[in-house]
Amino acid sequence: MRHSKLFYWAGVVSLAGFLFGFDTVVISGADKQLQALWHTSDLFHGLVVMSMALWGTVIGAMFGSIPVNRIGRKKTLFLIGILFFFSAIGSALSPSPVIFAFFRFIGGLGIGASTIAAPAYVSEIAPAKNRGKLVALYQFNVVFGILMAYVSNYLLKDTGENAWRLMLGVMTIPALIYTLLIMTVPESPRWLLIYAKNTAKAAGIFRQIDKNADVDREISQILSEEGQGVSKENVFQKKYRIPLLLAFFIAFFNQFSGINAFLYYAPRIFELAGLEKSASFLSSIGIGIINLIFTLIGLSLIDRYGRKTLMYIGSVGYIVSLGLVSAAFLSGWKGAYVPLFFFLFIAAHAIGQGAVIWVFISEIFPNKLRAAGQSFGSSVHWVLAAMIPSLIPFLFREVGPATVFIVFCLMMVLQLLWVIFRMPETKGQRLEELSEKLISKNQKP
Repeated sequence: MRHSKLFYWAGVVSLAGFLFGFDTVVISGADKQLQALWHTSDLFHGLVVMSMALWGTVIGAMFGSIPVNRIGRKKTLFLIGILFFFSAIGSALSPSPVIFAFFRFIGGLGIGASTIAAPAYVSEIAPAKNRGKLVALYQFNVVFGILMAYVSNYLLKDTGENAWRLMLGVMTIPALIYTLLIMTVPESPRWLLIYAKNTAKAAGIFRQIDKNADVDREISQILSEEGQGVSKENVFQKKYRIPLLLAFFIAFFNQFSGINAFLYYAPRIFELAGLEKSASFLSSIGIGIINLIFTLIGLSLIDRYGRKTLMYIGSVGYIVSLGLVSAAFLSGWKGAYVPLFFFLFIAAHAIGQGAVIWVFISEIFPNKLRAAGQSFGSSVHWVLAAMIPSLIPFLFREVGPATVFIVFCLMMVLQLLWVIFRMPETKGQRLEELSEKLISKNQKP
């Protein structure tokens, strides 16, 4: 019974990832229609219309730790649902590119905050042996949302000149469902202990998670971290340099794979590769299916083989697939080649970075600084996720897709070297033990 309750809580919170994935990708179906409707330049279209949600995500990631710490994980997750709901309505009814960009920005705030609140919440309720799998439920929902957005776009693409309004407006339904469900989960027991100072309520939730656990010992270990002065520190102090650098590099390499650039412009890229409009939309659905399948594989492996092993697999897959995509554009290969190579790229991402990033960042910081550390890693991720897709239409025109994908491929070679020489393994370790190990490693002469 306790396991079903734990999985229910983790599953509901992870639905924030579904809204993240759907909102991120649904814009790809409206891409060319919006540019034609409002007669915008490539630069304005990329920087404002297509990428304003990503700039909202940057702000949400930078400042999301404030409500996550002050009002709690649960209330922040509820507010995220409200942001998504109003973003969907406003975007669908927008009469101009500026108003459209504003409402997309609102949705971006929800995405950015969710990448802090949801992984932090799930990591704080999950037993060490299942933590990777449970936190990765968030990523599963991200890719499920991506798939549903591609399917929805395909089904709605021929509904007329207002197809884009339907594509964006349909997200009000999952946003409302999520917002109602989040009211049924409890607050994070670690937040209750550290911020609300409510030991009795935290103990009750720990007992619901595992009735056989030594709750008094668990609480004592969590509070001992507080007694070591962590509450008076900030994440940018020298002693936290190692977890900070780890969060920076996993987020940096995540975006320099080109994943968001591709997800935002999948139909456009496939049309550049010679596919017809209908085939490009169908290929986008194929991307969503591959993403979902390999994310499930990543979930099944992350606690068994560890985070580092999945990053090895993903890095090699990135290098091979991006090398092939670059060769296809250089050599002018038409037809199914580029979609097939991108299927391999998505598989590599899903089993590696996709499965690992939010789990890894949520594990490496102390309890008191988890939201701040998550915010830092998410901010790096989303600043790059905003910058890179913003420039894609311009870069494709000026230097060509082959050059762009060659740069992404070279960056993945660097990621492989980082995984080999710098990334630690975090599987199966209690949060408090893991953060203490990384801190003491930094303090060794």
